[in-house]
Amino acid sequence: MRSGSSIVWFAAAAAAAAGQAQAPSAESPRVVVLGTVQDGGLPHAGCNGRHCSRARRDPARARRVASLALHLPRSGRTYLVDATPDLPQQIAEVHAFRKHPPGRTDRTPFDGVFLTHAHIGHYLGLAHFGYEVLNTRGLPVFCSPRMAALLRTSAPWSLLVERRNLELREVQPGTPLELGEGVSVTPLAVPHRDELSDTLAFRIRGPRRSLLYVPDTDSWEAWKRPLLEVLRNVDVAVLDATFYSLEELPGRDVSRIGHPLVTESMRLLDALVRKGRLEVYFTHLNHSNPALDEDGPQRRAIETRGFHVLDETDEFEL
Repeated sequence: MRSGSSIVWFAAAAAAAAGQAQAPSAESPRVVVLGTVQDGGLPHAGCNGRHCSRARRDPARARRVASLALHLPRSGRTYLVDATPDLPQQIAEVHAFRKHPPGRTDRTPFDGVFLTHAHIGHYLGLAHFGYEVLNTRGLPVFCSPRMAALLRTSAPWSLLVERRNLELREVQPGTPLELGEGVSVTPLAVPHRDELSDTLAFRIRGPRRSLLYVPDTDSWEAWKRPLLEVLRNVDVAVLDATFYSLEELPGRDVSRIGHPLVTESMRLLDALVRKGRLEVYFTHLNHSNPALDEDGPQRRAIETRGFHVLDETDEFEL
């Protein structure tokens, strides 16, 4: 575990009860957090609210757009989950554990990219793999057939496919992809505002632990398969926490934007968390979300109930 304020992984139930985190083994596959906020980042364009203003004054308070890296240390392979507008900074973060010789451009920073959907915070970073920047060759991009059709037929993404910067690999919900070292990634179809593509979540299984990543979804009630059923045999859930309450965006109807409220997620998962059967971390926070305030009452309410707000220093051993 890198230094950070959040407890990221517990060796056993006793360590969890004591609030003691254990560093992942150097040889263990792990998920590394690269970003935790909504598509516009923090500070957010046009925002003069408290969180954005503080992040402009103090860059240490800035937050990158929600993304994960999946690192398999024995083989040295690293996979990206969602290509965000913050990709250049996130590649620099990956260099902290994926060794790259100094003095050269890293044109192969990832061995593959998993995409959840076609909202700007989740795929605009693909542009950096093109001729003008990294000019990758045959980078595997794992996505749904509808997402692949969008990339294949819509410029500028189609140019990346034509030039073979990207190699599209269509995945099917429920079918796991084996990555080696005991790690598999299973896409799951989830409901969301699917204007341009459908939306996927990913269940990442390792030799010892499993993690469910759902950065974007409509309400839990909209799921055809109940969330509690999906969470069976899952150890860590990293979930959409775009909004804490319905009053966060004056002039906009948050209920129509379509995300589960943090309060609703805690109510639904409270028993699992209290019994120690599940760890829950909230991600994809909107710039308006009061849970961004580390000392605020909403953050205290989350942590008092045993839930966590994801931090960019968090890692999860698999």
